[in-house]
Amino acid sequence: MDERRGELWELAEPDLDLTVVVPYYNPGPRLCPNVEQLVEVLASAGVSFEVITVSDGSTDGSTEAMAALAHAAVRRVTLNRNWGKGQALRVGLAMGRGRYLGFIDADGDVAPDVLAPLASIMRAYQPDIILGSKRHPMSVVDYPALRRFYSWGYQQLIRVLFRLRVRDTQTGVKLVRREVLAAVLPRMVEKGFAFDLELFVVARHLGYQRLFEAPVRLGERFTSTISSAAVLHMLVDTLAIWRRLRAGVYDEVPGPSKDGTAGAGEAGAGGAGGPRSAGHGPGRRVMGAGSGRPGRIRLTQVRRCRGTPGANQ
Repeated sequence: MDERRGELWELAEPDLDLTVVVPYYNPGPRLCPNVEQLVEVLASAGVSFEVITVSDGSTDGSTEAMAALAHAAVRRVTLNRNWGKGQALRVGLAMGRGRYLGFIDADGDVAPDVLAPLASIMRAYQPDIILGSKRHPMSVVDYPALRRFYSWGYQQLIRVLFRLRVRDTQTGVKLVRREVLAAVLPRMVEKGFAFDLELFVVARHLGYQRLFEAPVRLGERFTSTISSAAVLHMLVDTLAIWRRLRAGVYDEVPGPSKDGTAGAGEAGAGGAGGPRSAGHGPGRRVMGAGSGRPGRIRLTQVRRCRGTPGANQ
């Protein structure tokens, strides 16, 4: 168990190229092989890295299975109950030591080898955010028609509400430049699957516009269905982000609560007190948000990567 917390804001200079967070909740036996493959991909990508696995209150034995994975680059965190994907990501990202920090889903729907071309983009262009996109013309995607319909409809809603020029906010692999994340993460509040959307909305609101779309490969396990309740919950969270944006909630970094931690840092790691996962205590200065935020932009610019070395064709 790794007890270091809040390093995103505590470290004056990052000491690794890349941090990848793997949040999981009852993922089954695929977790360890996926993490092992992820480590192999990053080791061969020519970057210094760490992998932070975050158990979001898993009860299927996967947390114990991860304890048997002995690798110096893998750090393990256990939350004391199921808080949601967004909160698990917030905890893991806040601990990261990379110049870029990102995440990938634990279930293997997104193949870990997609991170090799993303690392190449990171080194070559140093954008604000790199996102895997199902809608990239070079993506290989095989998933049910109903999921395609939900995805298309949701992205149309995103365009109307936020005017984001991002065609796929929800595919589970992204890398974010450290300074961007340090400015954005303390302002975010979403604990569930709308975390990804809020990341883009707040980043755009703060003026970060250099985004790269990269192709992904999906299909091996992409057979699950989405319940009407899950769709409704996602819509409610999306409208909540829109209301916060309109109300100016994202303009200021939340101050510490009475116990000295930011409001979002509620989840306990390792069953013992909660880490300061989304905020900063007294005396901490958030990089990129100390002397005023960058000016707002007009439109988010998304660059698509074609022919990136190692990209899945």
